[in-house]
Amino acid sequence: MVSSRALALLAVLAPLAAAGSALAQDFTVGTTGLQRDMLLTDYSPLSSNLEMLRRFASPFDARTALQDLARSGKRMAEQPVTLEEERFTVYIPTNMPPDGYGLLVFVSPSDQPGLPQGWAEALDRFGVIFVSAARSGNRQNTRTRREPLALLAAENLRRLYKVDPHHIWVGGFSGGSQVAMLLALGYPDLFHGALLDAGSDEIGSAERPLPPRQLFQQFQESSRLIYVTGADDAINLALDRSSRRSMQDWCVFALDTETTPWQGHQVIGAASLSQALEQLSMPVDPDWDRLLACRSTIEAELNTQFDRVAALLVRHQSDRAREVLSDIDRRFGGLAAPRSLEILGP
Repeated sequence: MVSSRALALLAVLAPLAAAGSALAQDFTVGTTGLQRDMLLTDYSPLSSNLEMLRRFASPFDARTALQDLARSGKRMAEQPVTLEEERFTVYIPTNMPPDGYGLLVFVSPSDQPGLPQGWAEALDRFGVIFVSAARSGNRQNTRTRREPLALLAAENLRRLYKVDPHHIWVGGFSGGSQVAMLLALGYPDLFHGALLDAGSDEIGSAERPLPPRQLFQQFQESSRLIYVTGADDAINLALDRSSRRSMQDWCVFALDTETTPWQGHQVIGAASLSQALEQLSMPVDPDWDRLLACRSTIEAELNTQFDRVAALLVRHQSDRAREVLSDIDRRFGGLAAPRSLEILGP
């Protein structure tokens, strides 16, 4: 039986026509300061529908979506968005650091993003480019718009400007912060950290599955997450605590937290942004003993669950074995593949 998650993936990943080619570039390279309604033109394999399915969906859901797509007779579009129809807000700082600009891709909760008040000074100080897509607010579809637009923004700006590849980060506010966390989790080879402003979630679930093993190990080893939430934003402070516990349970330890005094649910100011950029600029130095011990604990749990499946199959309880495999897929995601897929069969 096809899961509702797989049906949702199929619905958003199987348009009938591929995205069209972009028009002539309309971006003033070399101009510093704020530029609004900019047109970016270059697509990237990282933002393709197939690659996002591989990184964002659990192995079972990805396979089911592709199988259902094949049966439907439809074809998957190469890209989920048409760049000629999209616009971006970009801020280029006045000075470029010796190793190149930093780059902060910001996911706004609003469809009309702007540069938050006071941020220009901090971006200038650290030499960080800011880019945020229009029509990428909380009402837009995460998979078909918010995530690919952020990926395409990063790819275009790092092609247009000299950008330090170790200083590319993703961030967001509120619902945009939750999307930023997913992007950091799925694309640690692009984003080396995330600014999570008043929005976060637990990972290792049906809604937020772990990416393929190699990517998740890179996330554990090299990604820094900055949680910043107002002291009066009780709901998101509680969500932050749950998210940090979840990260630590999954061996993600480069976590920094700031609670801004006398602030509710509102975007951070220049001082907090400066502190976050300074923290993000610091390379992650893993405690390898702690990390390897934590990974061993997870592997032991995963192997125990696979042993349960094997025992059920020996007793010819295939339906129950499939249920346990589904639980494994939801919890461990890409860490369980390809073994989980091999046991499940075609």
